[in-house]
Amino acid sequence: MKNQQTALVAKQYIIPFILLTFLFFLWGFAHAILDVLNKHFQELLSITRAHSAMIQATMYLGYFIMAVPAGLFIARFGYRKGVVLGLLLYGIGSLLFIPGQYWMSFNFFLFSLFVIGCGLTFLETAANPYVTELGPKETAASRLNFAQSFNGLGCICAPIIAGVILFSDNGEIGGGNVALPYAGMGVVVLLVALVFSRVQLPEIRHEVEVDTTGRKVGLWSHRLFVFGLVALFAYEVSEISINSFFINYVVDQQWMSARDASLVLSFGGLSLFMIGRFLGSWIMRRVYAERMLLYCATGTVITTVVVMFNLGWISMVALILGYAFEAIMFPTIFALALKGLGEHTKRASSFLMMSPVGGVVGPLLMGYVADMTTIAFAFVVPLVGYMVVWVYARKVLSVLHRS
Repeated sequence: MKNQQTALVAKQYIIPFILLTFLFFLWGFAHAILDVLNKHFQELLSITRAHSAMIQATMYLGYFIMAVPAGLFIARFGYRKGVVLGLLLYGIGSLLFIPGQYWMSFNFFLFSLFVIGCGLTFLETAANPYVTELGPKETAASRLNFAQSFNGLGCICAPIIAGVILFSDNGEIGGGNVALPYAGMGVVVLLVALVFSRVQLPEIRHEVEVDTTGRKVGLWSHRLFVFGLVALFAYEVSEISINSFFINYVVDQQWMSARDASLVLSFGGLSLFMIGRFLGSWIMRRVYAERMLLYCATGTVITTVVVMFNLGWISMVALILGYAFEAIMFPTIFALALKGLGEHTKRASSFLMMSPVGGVVGPLLMGYVADMTTIAFAFVVPLVGYMVVWVYARKVLSVLHRS
């Protein structure tokens, strides 16, 4: 347990923190709507699960390609301009769904998602490390979890809106206009870009780290950062895989229709996800983030195993509970991986934002395993990812005990 509770946000940074927190809602919405599109395109275009996984794969490929350029851009021009450029790309990619709907071209939809993914890379590369710096170092993980909680709120809203528009009452394709939710999202995002282009965000300067000989310490000499990068990739594999095939799993068990499953995803799993982040943020002001991460990693491993065994309603409960356990993982791993990096923070953030490429690997692999075996057995893919996070949590906790 921590000896005392410290402030979550420094007073001089409250306004920037509020503005940045709204960005987390916007990209949560963009991510969660993909999970409904996955099932929608399977039925509308008669494609396989593995093929539909290209939806997630293409968007997260944008993270891998754009992460380092985003880091270089932000290092040179600052956080605010990085946010504005990210919002512009996000808005343009969303509006591209309008001609995509007219042509009904799956490849053009994928291109639109790629542009959105590039925009989100700039947003997250700027916002995630910036939030960790807006207060005491002791509450960095708690602060990022609180901001990321609004990411969960966006995740709740997206499947509700998209599910109602795209699926009919009986769960079949309702002829909904897939461009409609994206067009609305694009307009909102471009308006937010206008706001950020007019406000000033204070730049935070970092000290240069040197060793005992006076030489600068390189980024890759920080072993916990390197392990954190691997753990974040593994988490993305797990999270995106489960989100991508949640509706498939529920429908295959004949528990409910696709439309009802999209509502369960919102009010069940993603609601717990948001609550988990708020609760995790509160707990981590009293309990070390390293210990909290270990507890939650243990929970995800157990719940995923239960889902794999396909135990009826017990597996359904485990599937939903898994969202609560995984909720704090991304922001906590991200904050711990940046700990003590000083001047390397912006560059390190860009490498960490390459980790969502796990959203390419995970769904493709899980879709292939599901096509070859069963959707239940395919949960072995996220299970492996959660086990990597568990090992990382053990490592950082042991380092904490030695310090």
